[in-house]
Amino acid sequence: MKITTISAALLSLAVLSAQAQKKSPYDTVTTNYQPAAIFSTLPYTQNGNEVHSPNGEPGPKYWQNRVDYQLDVKLDTVAKTISGAANISYTNNSPDALQYLWLHLDQNTYKKDARSNFVVTAFAAPGHTEGYQIESVSMLQNGKLTKLAYVITDTRMQVRLPSAVTPKGGKINFVVKYHYTIPGNFGGRTDYVDTKNGKIYEIAQFYPRMCVYDDMRGWDTAPFLGSGEFYLEYGDIDYKVTLPADMIVAGSGELVNPSQVLTSTQISRLAAAKNSDKTVMIRTAAEVADPASRPAVKGNLTWHFKMLNTRDVAFGASKAYIWDAARVNLPGGKKSLAMSVYPVESTGNDAWGRATEYLKGSIEYFSEKWFVYPYPVAVNEAGIAGGMEYPGIVFDGISDKGKDLFWVTAHEIGHNWFPMIVGSDERRFAWMDEGFNTFIDVYASDIFNKGEYGPKRDSEYAENGGNPADEIIPFISDPEAPTLMAQPDAIAEKYRHPFTYFKPAFGLILLREQILGKDRFDYAFRNYIHKWAYKHPQPDDFFRSMENGAGEDLGWFWKGWFYNNYKLDIALIDARYADKDHSKGIKVTVANKELMVMPFTVEVKFKDGSKQRTYFPVETWLQQKVARFTLPTGQDVESVTVDPDNALPDINRKNNLKTL
Repeated sequence: MKITTISAALLSLAVLSAQAQKKSPYDTVTTNYQPAAIFSTLPYTQNGNEVHSPNGEPGPKYWQNRVDYQLDVKLDTVAKTISGAANISYTNNSPDALQYLWLHLDQNTYKKDARSNFVVTAFAAPGHTEGYQIESVSMLQNGKLTKLAYVITDTRMQVRLPSAVTPKGGKINFVVKYHYTIPGNFGGRTDYVDTKNGKIYEIAQFYPRMCVYDDMRGWDTAPFLGSGEFYLEYGDIDYKVTLPADMIVAGSGELVNPSQVLTSTQISRLAAAKNSDKTVMIRTAAEVADPASRPAVKGNLTWHFKMLNTRDVAFGASKAYIWDAARVNLPGGKKSLAMSVYPVESTGNDAWGRATEYLKGSIEYFSEKWFVYPYPVAVNEAGIAGGMEYPGIVFDGISDKGKDLFWVTAHEIGHNWFPMIVGSDERRFAWMDEGFNTFIDVYASDIFNKGEYGPKRDSEYAENGGNPADEIIPFISDPEAPTLMAQPDAIAEKYRHPFTYFKPAFGLILLREQILGKDRFDYAFRNYIHKWAYKHPQPDDFFRSMENGAGEDLGWFWKGWFYNNYKLDIALIDARYADKDHSKGIKVTVANKELMVMPFTVEVKFKDGSKQRTYFPVETWLQQKVARFTLPTGQDVESVTVDPDNALPDINRKNNLKTL
């Protein structure tokens, strides 16, 4: 069927003509819409300045502190403990002298008296440990260790210094010695679980991590309560893991001592995988129980990894791992390596046998579309964390298969872009983490293997053929629902997914496909990513960046969709021939009945089956609640429809259609 679009010039004449005509009996329309409210100036939290520029980019005086770690830990599979030392080198690039330091002790969330136990959340641990046992905190100066005073408060530790770390480049080097008991299957993000051939350990938040000190609030010491995730500084992490020699370690970053921990066969197969687009087996299912698949060493081995310019590391460890890998092709001829580790229970082409293929495809798409994957290795690890992300490694579900495994793989590795590369504050603004990442993995699903697992719209009903625009309506219509700007830990579980993942992602889809158009959106969003890579953007930075990059004042959108849950109801009030003559066109009356606004499309369907569409920008609602216009048609009309693709989150579609 032929679809034509009315030109803007012709339409403007038609609108003027309609406005000059006598008012109709449809002029009185009940509406809650207030143009002056939605189009009032957006209250940015602060003006642009030399640190955060008004164009949404880092300013000429932007600063950020840095932290480098040398970690040496031991995994005791008998006692189920991690013990070790974190040698921390901290650089204070801020303009402030720092008399004390703050660190995250996330393992303390498992203590019986942890604050997280008092939050009603799915993340509350059903089991408990004693958390971090800090053995000592010492400053390394001139080759000597001097003990430092420290105070632990829930999941934070304050280190009190004898003298301040000087501003604009001052450094301090200190060592924290510690140990803790690994949570069992109640760990959520870090745990261990039994499989046929041995336990799988997923080890994360396994060392004290520096809190961020930034220009927004100084030390960011929000406690770890479970739902709100992490906010961390960038630097280089050099870490060693000592554990029984029969175990495989899959860790963030590059393994720098393969000859000491791998067999010659495994080293050869890894070399082959680096040049193969097809998955290469590094350790087969048949080899898992074969002692020859590990070096002939009794006792322990130490695995040594390095990761540069990262905010964190994590690792998985097990003697039960099957291991495979394949080359990742990146723009500009660059390469990376995708690999998966999983137990025999997860084998099969409908399951983890394709995990590396999913990982590779997702990284290649995200790298081509948004920003090149920066790390030498990406790991997909099967366990019971069930979907958790860290730089260069993701923990996915041991029993996931098919589309579910693809979707969780694409989503979790997508977090390497948000927030591992673009380092937003997950603990306060989850939508800049989960929402952005959900948005980009929607399109990854559309494109992977010609849409094998598309579409994914991050709603249960939408994934099964429903309309995501309809699925968000019950949530934005709920008077008890939070806004996207709510603190993540303050969002009740029934709202967590809709408002942390779905609504922000769908909002970006609206921005890309209905408001700005794909070209303008992609240009602005890509610029935002590149400007804030390895830095700490705030919400205002994103809002300003998109407005400046796309050349559009979007204050009405941020206000209605992010700061509020405004509802949208664009109603087709009337459609009739002008002067009862089809040759003179169709007179159309459309009302905006709720607080939200959107640009919209009107489709005229002719009796010969052809269609004509007209796009109305958001300025249609700048001054008026009811819009009247005449569409030139010239032939018999069957029907008129507002939002014919049901792309907008319109709460009442029953008033969108008129049949002539």
